[in-house]
Amino acid sequence: MLTDPIKNYHSLKDEAIRLGVRLFGVADITGIRQEIKLAQDLPDGFKRAVCLGISLSKAILDTIGDCPNKIYFHHYRSANVFLDQVSFRLANFIQSKGFQALPIAASQIIDWQKQTAHISHKKIGYLAGLGWIGRNNLLVTKEFGSQFRLTSILTDMTLRANKPKIEEDCGQCRSCIEACPVDAIGEKTDDFSHQKCFEKLQSFQKSGLVGQYICGVCVKACKGGALGI
Repeated sequence: MLTDPIKNYHSLKDEAIRLGVRLFGVADITGIRQEIKLAQDLPDGFKRAVCLGISLSKAILDTIGDCPNKIYFHHYRSANVFLDQVSFRLANFIQSKGFQALPIAASQIIDWQKQTAHISHKKIGYLAGLGWIGRNNLLVTKEFGSQFRLTSILTDMTLRANKPKIEEDCGQCRSCIEACPVDAIGEKTDDFSHQKCFEKLQSFQKSGLVGQYICGVCVKACKGGALGI
């Protein structure tokens, strides 16, 4: 068992990239264990979360107008399935090195009313230094904006942890505010209206546009470095 945190970090990152990952970071989760729904079943040694991301198709996102469509819905689900497969394989890689790993589903809601999962992948991504929480209430990166999907693996592997990029933000970009069909996005992250957003997601689902609560409008609008963030 290799216990060098830096060597383990690079070994795991290399394997993740080989499997098709575009975003990789490691978060120290010792300070947020109470936010993890599995905390009571999580061994004390699980102090790290590996965050993995893949970019979405810009061509498919470009087909979205002021509402989601069926091709985006399929793409969204395909991205989640791919991430689940990658996290499964990477968790096995971690186990082969003598450590434990608990992959979390890319998209599995356990409380539909509160729209919460076992953990917040965007919170893990922020702590792992991948980006910042934008006005759209999503994780934003300079390279991809919000045009990506994430998953996470909890582990006791000795890994160097990345640091949050607290100096980064959306700057002058307000594309998501202009694009949101229900004015759920404000100037500050705290201004985001979860209720307005969720009600719109419900209407999209009930109308038959998509088969679950997704939108994609602000994801399409958030292009990261392409907008000079």
